[in-house]
Amino acid sequence: MTPLERITQLVNINGDVNDPDTLRPLLSLEDFFSGNNIVGSICCNVTPEQSPQTIYHHLQKIRERNDVSDVLVEITMFDDPDWPFSESILVITSASPEEVLCWFVEEIAPDECWEGWSEDTDHRWVEVPAGMHPVICWWD
Repeated sequence: MTPLERITQLVNINGDVNDPDTLRPLLSLEDFFSGNNIVGSICCNVTPEQSPQTIYHHLQKIRERNDVSDVLVEITMFDDPDWPFSESILVITSASPEEVLCWFVEEIAPDECWEGWSEDTDHRWVEVPAGMHPVICWWD
């Protein structure tokens, strides 16, 4: 199975991710970035543009923090045949959204961070340890 076939299967697990009635999947960093060489598939509109591997490395560093249990990629759409697109990630953490925002280097800093879940995201399987909560990081 090619990386594109694998990610296509994962992204459409709840149905057509481009259908507004379909819950958006959350993927692990490894699931989203393995085989991904499409600039702009995540952290779009950042300048200068960053490679997926640069972004992956930075998100791994965030996930390694003691106050973080996981970092997940929310799939927004799959309208580019080369790779799905994400405009947000979720950080499961005990930190505030303001603290999470400070963890990003300027080149890939999200436009906004807030606490909570997206209503249209399938988060039922996500384990949130006691004292932690999801923080959504969003790029416009």
